Amino acid sequence: MQSLFTDESAALEQAIAERIGQQKYKIWFRNTTKLELTRDTLTIRVANSFVGNWIENHFLTALQQIVASALGSSRKVVVSVDPTLIQSSHQNGSGSVTLREPGVTPAVASKSMTGSQQNRGKILKHSLDSFVVGPKNELAFNAAKAVVGEEKSPFNPLFYHGGYGVGKTHLLQGICNAVGKARPGARWLYLSAEDFANQYVLALKTRKLEGFRQRLRQLDVLAIDDIHFLANKNAMQEEFLHTFNSIDLAGKQVVLASDAHPKMISQLSEQLVNRFVSGMVVKIEPPDYETRCRICRRRAQEIKKELPANVVELLAEKVTASVRELEGALLKLVAFASLSHEKINLTMAQEVLAEHLSRSDPIVHLSDIESAVVAYFGVSGSDLHSARKDRTISLARSFCMHLARRCTRLSFPEIGRMMGGKNHATVILANRKVEDLLKRNAEIRWIGSSGNRLCRAKDVLEELLGTISG
Repeated sequence: MQSLFTDESAALEQAIAERIGQQKYKIWFRNTTKLELTRDTLTIRVANSFVGNWIENHFLTALQQIVASALGSSRKVVVSVDPTLIQSSHQNGSGSVTLREPGVTPAVASKSMTGSQQNRGKILKHSLDSFVVGPKNELAFNAAKAVVGEEKSPFNPLFYHGGYGVGKTHLLQGICNAVGKARPGARWLYLSAEDFANQYVLALKTRKLEGFRQRLRQLDVLAIDDIHFLANKNAMQEEFLHTFNSIDLAGKQVVLASDAHPKMISQLSEQLVNRFVSGMVVKIEPPDYETRCRICRRRAQEIKKELPANVVELLAEKVTASVRELEGALLKLVAFASLSHEKINLTMAQEVLAEHLSRSDPIVHLSDIESAVVAYFGVSGSDLHSARKDRTISLARSFCMHLARRCTRLSFPEIGRMMGGKNHATVILANRKVEDLLKRNAEIRWIGSSGNRLCRAKDVLEELLGTISG
């Protein structure tokens, strides 16, 4: 087993370095990650979600091919956040890859700690102080400050929704950190809805459900990210409803985040939807140009890099989809400048980010597409996110998914998640359906708000595109 570990470790490390290049390997893998190899999985442990997202977006396909080639068999590649790596050193050669039995998980510091544990040094990545406020997120930020400033909940729950990379997670973690600082004795918990579900299942299997409930229901602040993950999970929805009610009756705070408005999350129980909308629901839009400029300057200041004004303006003008993408472009530029030992300037930025900037299309949000489709076909937004399959709703949903794929850079899985938790295969089939209608320029019939409608497929698409672009 030991020789297997040594041989496979060395082969894998060498193959990654050769495939992606020594410089990229040094920046993203050698000193910032820990690789764990089982018989069927390669787990890449990273210190924070930023590094994890970068590896997933830029290296995941290559890593899958590397593993199959270097080890002679395919393995699933998984990226996992491990906060303990922030304080760990990974400069020990082949020791950065460990071999363990499937199902045996090493002990790592959980990101979901209660207040008594957190107050002994646990701090989440994001703070409210580092959140850049602009017109698109000012209400969301002020609501977060209100929650921190009041021991008795001013509104419950505080529900954030919006697209990817607009700051929802930042605000949830910032609230928890601020509460821990302002009220040292407060008990808080931050976790994703997937973590909630996993802990609930584990409690059921180990017959420790009462302990799980007590731990959550005695909190002062419960912050749950990606709450839409609970859609179509009836038992977990009921468990969360009871947890929410217990915290609410005690006058304590629940803060939630989702990629969609509560009413737009399909297969979410009516009781939960009613509870969610009874609090404060805040939509966070992608930042405007001025805010993007301030984000660039703030992030450059945090990493102690000088960023010329014309470079800031270039990034803010061209990278508009999300804060996450903006930070990724900035980090790529900073990494290149550090490795080449040159100062950042406009020419360098244009060359280094040429491929990235060339993909920056005029910004179109899924919400814009949904609004156009809803108005055109005479359906509701909740219909698009539902599982209903009557002709009009199914047609509207298919065009919405096709336009999302055509007008945005969202992947099939992302579109599915943002449209009510649909499987990516559903999105693929919807695109094929619309493409076939367009190829034949088929006649389309549906029942709109004004009665029966009949149009050619290409005319429908043209009118929808005109509404979105207009």
